[in-house]
Amino acid sequence: MNVLIIEDEELAVRKLTKLLQEVSSNVTIVGTMASVRASVAWLQTNTAPDLILMDIELADGQSFEIFEQTTVSSPVIFTTSYDEYALKAFKVNSIDYLLKPIKRHELEASMLKYKRLLTISSPEVAEAKASDLGLVNIDALVQQLRQQIQPTDYRRRFLVKHRQQWVPISADEIGHFYSEEGVCLFRTFTGQKFSLDYTLDELEKMLDPTLFFRANRQFIVHINSVLQIHPYFNNKLKLTLKPAPEEEVLVSRERASDFKRWMGK
Repeated sequence: MNVLIIEDEELAVRKLTKLLQEVSSNVTIVGTMASVRASVAWLQTNTAPDLILMDIELADGQSFEIFEQTTVSSPVIFTTSYDEYALKAFKVNSIDYLLKPIKRHELEASMLKYKRLLTISSPEVAEAKASDLGLVNIDALVQQLRQQIQPTDYRRRFLVKHRQQWVPISADEIGHFYSEEGVCLFRTFTGQKFSLDYTLDELEKMLDPTLFFRANRQFIVHINSVLQIHPYFNNKLKLTLKPAPEEEVLVSRERASDFKRWMGK
């Protein structure tokens, strides 16, 4: 089996080569490319390998650019340093991906999936079996991964009415958003209170999830507003916020683990 490795970290290349040789006795590494440019040149001048292991972040850009510049006809297993939580939605959506640091049993599972793919002979059978194996078109996978890891243009400010004028308020100035009697409001870190023509559900999609967390149905809190976290009944968490809201803010038992993970990043 001829394998092309596209990876810009020399240590990762050595480790991946060693693991491949351990899990399969007939692997031949036909090339190791560290950049988009080198990968495109290799693919355009060499016979397509049986399999490509491809890192997402390369020396001169993202490996998605390879697909834009040349035809990739080989099955691809992506390797990535992105956390499993962000990519778990793609676990059944590709030939496979491996999360760094790569573990032997995960590589073995990927290779088994690849070997099962080889049993697909005709296009009609391929389409049916691809569904069973959780495989999709490489172009579709590239688009999904690109959308997942590229920065999202989160809302940076809100224009709110204050007395007889409109005032821009930066998202960084907002301690928490909350719902009160069907009205969406927020408080700034200086204690000012404003209303918005959005629901909390809509705001949750607009806000940077590294800075804001949906604590419960009534509150979205800024990470810098959390002063203290107290254990509460039934494995809930009680938050002390700045500025202090008019009612207590609880994080549900179901969201408590995610909240602690978010606070610890």
